[in-house]
Amino acid sequence: LDVSTVPAIAYLNRLLPGLQPLLKYRAEDWPHDFSAGLSVAAVSIPVAIAYAEVAGLSPSAGLYSSILPMIVYALAGTSRQMIIGPDAATCAMIAAVVAPLAAGNSGVYLSFSIALTLLTGIFCIAASFLRLGGLADFLARPILVGLLNGISLSIMVGQVGKVLGSKGQASRFFRQILEIPELVLQAHVPTVLLSLGCVLVMSVMPRLSKRIPASLVTMILAALAAYSLRLDEMGVALIGPVASGLPTLDWPELQLHEVGDLAGSAAGLGLVLFTSGMLTARSFAERNRYDIDVDREFAAFGMANIVSALSQGFAVTGSSSRTAVNDANGGRTQMVSIIAAVAIALLLLAGTASLAWLPIPALGVVLIFASWSLLDLQVFRRYHQVERAALLLGAVTMLGVLAFGAIKAIMLAVTLALLMFVRRVARPALEELVVVDGRSGLYNRLLFPDATPIGGLLLLRFCGPLVFFNASHFRSEVQRAIARQTLPVERVVLDLIPMTNLDITGIDMLERLDEELAAQGIVLTLAGRQIEFERWLEITGHPDESLRQRAYPTMRQAIRQWHGREETATDDAEEVVAEDARGDSRQGG
Repeated sequence: LDVSTVPAIAYLNRLLPGLQPLLKYRAEDWPHDFSAGLSVAAVSIPVAIAYAEVAGLSPSAGLYSSILPMIVYALAGTSRQMIIGPDAATCAMIAAVVAPLAAGNSGVYLSFSIALTLLTGIFCIAASFLRLGGLADFLARPILVGLLNGISLSIMVGQVGKVLGSKGQASRFFRQILEIPELVLQAHVPTVLLSLGCVLVMSVMPRLSKRIPASLVTMILAALAAYSLRLDEMGVALIGPVASGLPTLDWPELQLHEVGDLAGSAAGLGLVLFTSGMLTARSFAERNRYDIDVDREFAAFGMANIVSALSQGFAVTGSSSRTAVNDANGGRTQMVSIIAAVAIALLLLAGTASLAWLPIPALGVVLIFASWSLLDLQVFRRYHQVERAALLLGAVTMLGVLAFGAIKAIMLAVTLALLMFVRRVARPALEELVVVDGRSGLYNRLLFPDATPIGGLLLLRFCGPLVFFNASHFRSEVQRAIARQTLPVERVVLDLIPMTNLDITGIDMLERLDEELAAQGIVLTLAGRQIEFERWLEITGHPDESLRQRAYPTMRQAIRQWHGREETATDDAEEVVAEDARGDSRQGG
């Protein structure tokens, strides 16, 4: 009897896809997973504390966000390598959303942060049930690049006052930039010296050893320096006491007005953290040759964020840096996340007195280096060379994050991306096709401007569906193409292969164009999608049979008919297929 076929067991396996591999865990994977788990914990501890600072929360909240969420994702996720936890983007978005609502009240700030995390998890669960994993594709790569660049710059500039030991007043990026000279003049010398020492360690450690986390070494040395030299008495800021013990599980209280204030931001945060995490999950899944389920991942992210909220943590997502540490140290299964979570829990149980000596300037330096690793401004040069639209999306997102925050910037960028998509679909290109000497098939004349057209024949390709919102554009483009010809046009051959859809407006426009061209002494001929075209005519109840009679299976056969060598139904089908494979399949040039 296969117990996996029992309904309850089968449902549990669907709900927690990571459970079955753990129940069948192989002993030979343990040494690799144990080593990787300790390495991930070593990186996660200082990073969680640093990102809690970005989110405006206590260091213990960062550690709480790295325990139960990792265990839950190990059970519910479909990625073997991904490590979940606090992330720069999510922490910055939490601060941007919650700070205006809390109005300086620390208790309210924590309550709103937990509530936002809970609502984000619920949104992810609902999106999974509705199979909305494809929503992640709406946050195009340029938008994510712009988002991370904007957040990286914001975090780095926000740490300047901390590493200099001077207190800034500005909260927005551009004002913070203008405030830097004043912060430099107010710099606290012991803090600056400690910061320089941390910069030196962070720069040298990766060259000495790639396996030992530079951030962990920096934190340990900074804490030792603070303790032995009593840097707090010199005015160097420390993080202070960190609550020990495991987090208590508590369902946060949500008022109705709080739900209204946070719901939109929770949906945006959920989309961002899921998209960001999916980029990490997909890249490591491809590297290790396995597949992930996007809808199951949405549910796993939702469950991880819900348990983070229940355990006094904040929003979490997949971390590319900690996942890379896992992969580099040979982690093989989800057991790595469980081992790392247990190690962090043991730290909280054993005591956190040593964490109180961590200097805030050291956290600032770690955050600056972490943000620098996320910064990628060179990609904008590539976007400029390849696709200007991608450059616009990335630049708008980055500048939007810097100017008025991540949530509004993402809404603006997604709106702009949708408008660009609608414009592209509503105004597809109409390409003129030509025959090129020495090459098989048909090619865009823009790529071969010196190619000689076939006398009297104009070959056109409309790169999109012919429907109600672009039918007039199609007709105008065909007339412009005819007007551009230096030789008289006797026949227009329209390639239907790129036309993935044709509605009643499109068919009516073809009929109108046919009448206009006939008045000019030009015959309209259709090529490709012959069966689909006939069915389109039947579905729409179109009475005109003349267009049907001038529809050919391929462009090659339409051209042959023009030359007086029309194929008949009794011709050798294999010869037609072979020639079409050599010719029409290469029309995309």
